[in-house]
Amino acid sequence: MEFNNKASKHASGPAGFDTDERIGSLFQPDTVLAAQYLDTVRRKIVLEPEKQLVLAVLEDGINCFQENIAATASKRKQLFADAEDWILDRDRDWLFSFENACDVLGLNPAYLRGGLLRWKERKLRQSENGVTGSSNKLAS
Repeated sequence: MEFNNKASKHASGPAGFDTDERIGSLFQPDTVLAAQYLDTVRRKIVLEPEKQLVLAVLEDGINCFQENIAATASKRKQLFADAEDWILDRDRDWLFSFENACDVLGLNPAYLRGGLLRWKERKLRQSENGVTGSSNKLAS
């Protein structure tokens, strides 16, 4: 029995491709329509609903902290105190803790906390010096 190299060189594979075509197809890029590509990455670009909820909780906490810093009404003072406690708490037991919210969103909780505390100190100094301003942004 003699082995025939020519027959094996052009042997057809399961998809009707010969050996050379099957090997060559391993090194060719996959062609994907733009719509197919966007379908696979769309959920990564747009926040998933769970992350939107976590972002809303984080935004609300920061807004309560910033908007009520100079509050005189007891309800608003309590909102500020609760928000500040939430921001300063390093406990991760609660799903919507400040630490967990930052982690889910890819933020550094210590960095954000530090920025909020620096913002608070500036606002308190401004109010002691009689400087008025309605800007509640971290950079102000």
